[in-house]
Amino acid sequence: MYPFSYTTAENTREALDAGRRGGRYIAGGTTLVDLMRETVERPRTLVDISALPLREIVVTRHGGLRIGALVRMSEAAAHSGVRALYPVVSQALELSASAQLRNMATIGGNIMQRTRCTYFRDVTANCNKREPGSGCAALEGFNRTHAILGTSENCVATHPSDVAVAFSALAATVHLLGPDGQRTVPFTDFLLRPGNTPNREQAIRQGELISAVEIPPLPRPLKSGYLKVRDRQSYEFALTSAAVALHIRGGRIQEAKVAAGGVGTVPWKLPAVERHLIGERPSASLWAAAAERAADGARPLEHNRFKVELVKRTVERQLRVVGGTK
Repeated sequence: MYPFSYTTAENTREALDAGRRGGRYIAGGTTLVDLMRETVERPRTLVDISALPLREIVVTRHGGLRIGALVRMSEAAAHSGVRALYPVVSQALELSASAQLRNMATIGGNIMQRTRCTYFRDVTANCNKREPGSGCAALEGFNRTHAILGTSENCVATHPSDVAVAFSALAATVHLLGPDGQRTVPFTDFLLRPGNTPNREQAIRQGELISAVEIPPLPRPLKSGYLKVRDRQSYEFALTSAAVALHIRGGRIQEAKVAAGGVGTVPWKLPAVERHLIGERPSASLWAAAAERAADGARPLEHNRFKVELVKRTVERQLRVVGGTK
């Protein structure tokens, strides 16, 4: 670990001042500290923002939900409003990590976490995300857990967050505070595909910090859920996952929200699957036909071709669980 300075921000103004001067924000530290130990991250200054008043969970008008950036993952998963309105969020959080990590990690930190690509975390390997222009060792290396969607010639790493998949499916927005004031960014625009700049992972500006993630009101009744497929049952990252929310009224699907994880360089929204569902009656054949679109545009690598079929089956299964069959 390289030397660094540490400061505590007592209020938002102090935090933004320190961030503007190049300080890195830290709260739970469950990702950043690990990366510092591995010398992947080398911040000169850490700014502890744990004291900031960003710990509220608010049910907004008409049934939306705003979750403060410093809310612990375990707190959000257990909150009665989250569980009642959007069980897909609670389930994604509970499947994310060990109980110890969920008790420390924050919502803001979770969506800002960096990839678990082994080449990114190995400072002796070529990685454009860690060192732009050095190459991507995963392209010709062992790439079983890597992305098949949203990749580029510069990076094929997946985004590791589970709750980010739920936020993407539900069309959430990210609230940001910065030296120039407040702004909001759609969640699907907040996390960036690698393209030619894989080292730039979020649409966040120098000195900005996340204040909250907000889920808009969605039509009721709404059924939702999260399915995670992984190599072992606990404390493992997704090979594939599916976040599904369906509004069914009068026997037909009026609104569908679907996203996949573990297969994209960012949580992968599935608009083609959603379009196939709207206006249709739930049935086993509908779920299968819609899920066939889950891998549209996939570019599999040598060792992860199985993900093409696996993501289809994962989405189909979760559509069946949430929507039922008739």
